[in-house]
Amino acid sequence: MRQIRIEPLTAPAFAPFGDVLEAAGDFRLINAGLCRRHHDRATLDFGADGRAGISIFRAEARALPYSFDLIERHPDGSQAFLPMTADPFLVIVAASPADRPRAFLTNGTQGINLRRGTWHGVLTPLHPPGLFAVVDRIGPTPNIEEHHYDNAWIVLP
Repeated sequence: MRQIRIEPLTAPAFAPFGDVLEAAGDFRLINAGLCRRHHDRATLDFGADGRAGISIFRAEARALPYSFDLIERHPDGSQAFLPMTADPFLVIVAASPADRPRAFLTNGTQGINLRRGTWHGVLTPLHPPGLFAVVDRIGPTPNIEEHHYDNAWIVLP
């Protein structure tokens, strides 16, 4: 089986695929100085016929090593995953189905925003309850393409 190693999730490493959402870097104080606002952290893109929607996902926790043979993309809209618990989760992305996938591990306080059309693995929490707020496109047309690999990939720590 083909293997890939986990990388830590950093903004520069993830930049070709989307945005890292975290309370780091520049901020401004709001609420009488009691709250740091890390402003405008992601580029949301829902196309001409779409609108933003917020959904709640509950995904089953997976274990490492993790085997996968499916990636998908959403050609008509970006997709942001915001964990509702402070647990790390695995993020798998690829430039295309022909390219070697990459696996990133969040630090437990990070979310991600996948750019429109980015190939990615399914939601992969490593701890229950696997609860996420997801901001993505709601619209009248289908917004998913899937690719099944002939041979599975194994993600190693």
